[in-house]
Amino acid sequence: MKYALITGGSRGIGRAISIKLAEQGYYVLINYCSNIEEALKTLEIVKNNGGSGEILKFDISKQEEIEKSLDDWYSRNKEQHIEVLINNAGIRKDTLMMWMKNEEWMDVINTNLTGFFFTTRLLLKDMLINKYGRIVNIVSLSGIKGLPGQVNYSAAKAAIIGATKALAQEVGKKKITVNAVAPGYIKTDMTKDLVEKDLKTLIPVDRFGLPEEVAELVGFLASDKASYITGEVISINGGIYT
Repeated sequence: MKYALITGGSRGIGRAISIKLAEQGYYVLINYCSNIEEALKTLEIVKNNGGSGEILKFDISKQEEIEKSLDDWYSRNKEQHIEVLINNAGIRKDTLMMWMKNEEWMDVINTNLTGFFFTTRLLLKDMLINKYGRIVNIVSLSGIKGLPGQVNYSAAKAAIIGATKALAQEVGKKKITVNAVAPGYIKTDMTKDLVEKDLKTLIPVDRFGLPEEVAELVGFLASDKASYITGEVISINGGIYT
């Protein structure tokens, strides 16, 4: 059995990725923080499509929760290892920097960036021992070009882009690839407060993207077919110039 962990895997892009990787033969570990109903719904879809998996509860910003949850999983699955990690969990707390509160900065940095560090460091050791791994970091258009009102979010995603390129060079000889996928405007809960009819004028293909379209790209990067692609940041944004 091959195992894949998708952080923030219960909704939106995370849900679509969980379903896609299950279709590719992975036993998916669907991480969620608080919404167990959505996590169970994702797992139900995976199983109804002939896949298999389970849900794992932990707050991606809290090191002790990540370690406890994954240590418990490893104790129940001795001699197994997670060969694919999708760092997808993230939050937005948008406001102009002059009005940004300390907690709005720290919450976004801790969830989007520090959570990536805690989770990746923990699973990386096993990948190095087994000399194989796929790490895909879900970043953002905001991390490439920056967006007003998202100084915190842009900073976190830009940092992960830098970390992606650095880590890829550290682990490439062990047959571990590290890539980033940068979605633009995708129809999810995270963008439901955005007005598509106004923003789609910025998008050459004249629409928001779908989570399933992002999942197709992630599924490819997580596969053996992408073994010569590493350290890359691939945009999927309908042609927005970055």
